[in-house]
Amino acid sequence: MSSKDPKVFFITPPFTQLNTPYPATAYLKGFLNTKDIASYQVDLGLEVILQLFSAEGLKQLFAHIEDSGKNLNANAERMLRLKQSYIRTIDPVISFLHDKNPTLAHVIAEQNYLPEASRFQQVTDLEWAFGSMGVRDKARHLATLYLEDISDLIIDAVDPHFGFSRYAERLGRSASSFQELNQALNAPLTYIDELLVDTLKAKIEAENPDLVAITAPFPGNLYSALRCGQWIKKHHPTIKVAFGGGYANTELRSLQEPRVFEYVDFITLDDGETPLMNLLEHLKGSRELKDLKRTFCCLDGVVTYLNGSKDPDVKQKDVGIPDYSDLPIENYLSVIEIANPMHRLWSDGRWNKLTLAHGCYWGKCTFCDISLSYIKDYEATTAQLLVDRIEAMIQQTGNNGFHFVDEAAPPALMRDVAIEIIRRDLTVVWWTNIRFEKSFTKDLCQLLVRSGCIAVSGGLEVASDRLLELIDKGVTVAQVAQVADHFTQAGILVHAYLMYGFPTQTAQETVDSLEVVRQLVENGVMHSGFWHQFALTAHSPVGLNPDAYQIKILNPEPGSFANNDLEHEDPTGTDHARFSEGLKKSLFNYMHGIGLDMPLQEWFDFKIPRTQIPKNYIKRILAPTAESMPKPTAKICWLGPVPTLGKTSRGKSILQLSMGRDEVELLVPEKLGSWLLNTLWHISVGPNKTWIFEEFEKEYAKAGLGDFTIFWEGETVEELREMGLLVV
Repeated sequence: MSSKDPKVFFITPPFTQLNTPYPATAYLKGFLNTKDIASYQVDLGLEVILQLFSAEGLKQLFAHIEDSGKNLNANAERMLRLKQSYIRTIDPVISFLHDKNPTLAHVIAEQNYLPEASRFQQVTDLEWAFGSMGVRDKARHLATLYLEDISDLIIDAVDPHFGFSRYAERLGRSASSFQELNQALNAPLTYIDELLVDTLKAKIEAENPDLVAITAPFPGNLYSALRCGQWIKKHHPTIKVAFGGGYANTELRSLQEPRVFEYVDFITLDDGETPLMNLLEHLKGSRELKDLKRTFCCLDGVVTYLNGSKDPDVKQKDVGIPDYSDLPIENYLSVIEIANPMHRLWSDGRWNKLTLAHGCYWGKCTFCDISLSYIKDYEATTAQLLVDRIEAMIQQTGNNGFHFVDEAAPPALMRDVAIEIIRRDLTVVWWTNIRFEKSFTKDLCQLLVRSGCIAVSGGLEVASDRLLELIDKGVTVAQVAQVADHFTQAGILVHAYLMYGFPTQTAQETVDSLEVVRQLVENGVMHSGFWHQFALTAHSPVGLNPDAYQIKILNPEPGSFANNDLEHEDPTGTDHARFSEGLKKSLFNYMHGIGLDMPLQEWFDFKIPRTQIPKNYIKRILAPTAESMPKPTAKICWLGPVPTLGKTSRGKSILQLSMGRDEVELLVPEKLGSWLLNTLWHISVGPNKTWIFEEFEKEYAKAGLGDFTIFWEGETVEELREMGLLVV
């Protein structure tokens, strides 16, 4: 495109997360870079938080509360009495959470520096969680409670919609009618709205864009996204406003509500690259309105879906490298909401977000929106290209931590990426979402950890084989346990997504699911988890065919606005909502090693069935079994050091390997020693090509070394496998 390209300004509205940027705008900015189109991006959530949580921000907040004359609860009254302590400590605490003031940890950890309100009532003895050496982590947890106290004050005294990772979420959730949201947007600006608008005003005036593209990934971003559009259209009517992201992609596919277009000009669906390019061409005058791609607009008062574009979606190899420039990476806040080492990854640390593959390679789960593009349109790319992007992002951000945000990362691609990371001798720390499938062998997990994998999260869902089959999850409870065990043996943390209330689920199955979860934690193969109640969506197989799952949809007629979440009743199941508090309370305690020996009944204030799961159910599943011979097509690789060969008498050789602080010696027949010396070099992950197992076996036979099965099952291979001989 020419030098007259429209100027693009990407906005992530409040609020997504404190510790790292949400990646949508970075993805699109990276794509525009491939077209030599300049753009600018801002995380308004971070900007508002840093303005609010500052000495000057708290002065204004306390003054506003005092001037309002609002009746406050006892906790808020106490915080007002402590206002000078909050104002004095807030800037040092924020600096500490930026990792810029680490010595403050010592005084925070002593618990005589920070003012304390109701959130600190949950603090009893933190030594069990952080240990005597975890001063900085303990201090960050206490600093997080301190911020949450201030958040509680804001909710009580200023704005009930406030939240660090969501704002006015209730207004965006299940909003089949636009009426309530429209009323809120036409009410006077809240205190938080005013901070948002002031920040937006400064950014717009500095950038003077032609197009503002706002992403709203969650219901908790919707209200503030529309507030941004509302202000821009009122004060800068020549600027066009486009809206997209996860909320639009799932909720607004049947949009009919014209009032939405009082706040935005265009709403795009699914992958944003081609719709954005088409929109820029339209604004430039080189494309007719009817030839946009997957875009809603309002024509003569009628919501119109425009999809006349013949341009295909951009292939994953061509989307470019996510570009986080413009975003103040160093100003994100690493907080620790709970002490669990796996659970904290979502809020602690600055993670570069990257997608290994578009869509889900499984794409069958019946509760999932598998009919929508972000799930059904699976497309992977090469390990080499992905690791090129990893290297470029490390260079740009200065961070070597990565969260691969796939729906489910494909095991074969994870393997190849891990090999490529090791081959390039990179230091990368990463975690991702997976399916607990049998492809994750002990050896593959060892390979992943050597490449920098520290954690995985995956769906166990209902922890019941009958319901897992009904969900078409493609796994069993036993398989999940075994795979989780492979990860944990390798030193990788495991988080499980858990579901209750799936259609036809009984009280007995819910209790049995909890017992499975208890045993998984007790046996050390699951480190954290999260229970959520089943939500019926219009684009899932259950929503598309409710009769097959014996449920009744209560709101079958679509509304004019959001139409993904569906209310339903489950005549054959139990009262699922009753179990919510007990499930969540028990899991929270299990994650901290508490209550694992308590009867399940203790977590509930109503009578529950006795579990039918045997006490040693998971332990039996995890009992060692004989390993079968690897598949001929599996890759074999050597991650250990290149050995040296020393000769001894009587036809024996010594293979010498330097393993960290240790020197290991293997006494082997001389002929085998020479073959191993050459072969381990050939299959080492480096400049050489990885062999397949069949090739390894043939080379052994060619060398005339005897029975391969005896060799493979013998002591020498057992020792080599412990040192880094992997079959993946």
